[in-house]
This record gives sequence, structure tokens and C-alpha cells, in this order.
Amino acid sequence: MKRILFSLMIAVAAISAAPDFAAAMTLVPEGNRNAEQPKIPGASVRRTKAGRTTFDDKYDKIRDLLASDKKLIGKIKSTAAAYGIDPIHIVGAIVGEHTYNVDAYDRLQTYYVKAAAYAGNKFRFGYGDETITQFVSREEFSRCAKFSDSYDLWNCREDIWEKTFRGRKVGGKGYPDNRFSAVFFQPFFAGQTFGLGQVNPLTALMLSDLVSRVSGFPKLDETRAAEVYDAIMDPDKSLAFMAANIRRSIDDYKTIAGVDISRNPGITATLYNTGGSVQRAAALKARGGLPQENYYGWLVNDKLAELRSLL
Repeated sequence: MKRILFSLMIAVAAISAAPDFAAAMTLVPEGNRNAEQPKIPGASVRRTKAGRTTFDDKYDKIRDLLASDKKLIGKIKSTAAAYGIDPIHIVGAIVGEHTYNVDAYDRLQTYYVKAAAYAGNKFRFGYGDETITQFVSREEFSRCAKFSDSYDLWNCREDIWEKTFRGRKVGGKGYPDNRFSAVFFQPFFAGQTFGLGQVNPLTALMLSDLVSRVSGFPKLDETRAAEVYDAIMDPDKSLAFMAANIRRSIDDYKTIAGVDISRNPGITATLYNTGGSVQRAAALKARGGLPQENYYGWLVNDKLAELRSLL
């Protein structure tokens, strides 16, 4: 009941806070803007070939897993309701991840087993001999101290990484020309994401406060990396982070660009794939027009009728 009331409070606050803004909102209609699927990245093509499978086979596999697991579908629906989103957005993100980024396991239980394998493992977030805690304690990040919410705090830190550190030498130390999450938050190997929702650790840290408020899970801390991995690998917790991610993307596009993407699962799936909804919403506001789906979101919209039938 508390979770439902919290979701209703979010919705009411958003509507009452800016009635004039809501009146000017641009609704993104259903369907794809591109007649043909945008090009699929080479990395995804290579991963799929290396696994001796095809995108069609991987799509069929994750679709069949969802179709055969009514318990999972029930969890998706209840989690979506708690965050005030249509469950099709979560289904779309799961399908996109397991079609283009990883191969699905045959049973949901396998995801729980894989999550348990990381329990108790000791590792840390950092780059070289510098922990993430030491890194964000630098003077360059001082302006982020004003943010109390984890989403604003880590977005601020990521923005500073992009503008000040990425691909540059600072204080005599060179930093890679790569994403913040890839440099500091992947202690095993680059590009690694985990679990049913394929959430990366930085995204989990960003969404920690929202997930804690809505779902009641403990807040995450960058100094306790194993707990972050537990949160993104456990299917039940992972669904909450997926829903929070999608909720934030929808809200970012509304508040920053004045665009409502809540009725286009292909756009929310695109943002789930690319990340950076704050930056992308700002870019859309600057150029105008409607957001477009990428290859990943295009598939979700193209298969929408079939995916909705799973619910």
C-alpha cells in the first residue's frame, strides 16, 4: 500500500507542479519513425556470430522465456505498477537486451543461480590504484556536493568526467577516452552488464534513492561493490532498477524537452540501451522535433503486438 501511495504522490506532484507545462507537452505517437531498422552495431553482430546464433533465434528465445513464465510476467506487472509505468516498457527492455547484448537463459531460476555465484565476492570500483571514492573526492567534483539525490549526484559526476577527465591528462594522470561506467565501474572486463535487466553498476548507483523509496531496498554505496552487483543480478531487484530507469527517462524527457515518450516503448527501449536520458533530452530540446528509435528500440516497436500479447 505504501508503494502504491508513493507512486500516486509522484504522479499528482508532477501534474500539480506544472499545469501550464503539461498543456504544452508533445506526445510521441506509437510506432517507428524509421521505415527500416537502423544499422545494428558491429559489436552486437560479432557477439551474436561468436555465439553461433542469430538475432532472430535470440529474440525467439527471450520471447519464449517470457511467454512460459507467468510468475515473471506477474512480477513485471507489479513492479511497473509501483513505478507508474506500462509493463510493456520493461518487457521491451528485456527483449532488446537479450536479443542484441546477451543470450537468454532457459529459465528465470538460472538468473538467481548466477546472482548467487557473486555473493560474497570481494572487488571494488576504481581505475588503476585509484578507487572511485578517491576519484570523486577531487576538487573538480566539489560542485556535485549540493545534490542529495543519487540520480542528480551521479549524473553530475558523470558530466564532469565527460568534460574534464575523459581522454585527458589531469594532475599528471591520463584517463581513457571511454564512458565513466566503463572506466570505473567494471572490475571484471569492459562492457560487462549483468542479470535479467543487464543494468550496469553506475546506473544502479544513480537509481538507488528512487528504488529505495519505492521498492524499499537498501540504498547502494560505491564502496560496497558486491552489494551493487547483488542488486543488479538478483532478478527481483533488477526489475525494480529497470522500472526506475524507465521512469527516470520518461520524466527527463517531460521536464527537460517537454516531450511525452510514455506511449512509445521503442523510444524508452532506445534510452534503456543508450543511457544518458538527461543529456539526450537536452539535445532534443535544442534541435526540436521528435525522438527517433535506434535499432534496439525499432525491434520493440516492430514486435509490439506480439510483446503486448505476453502481458
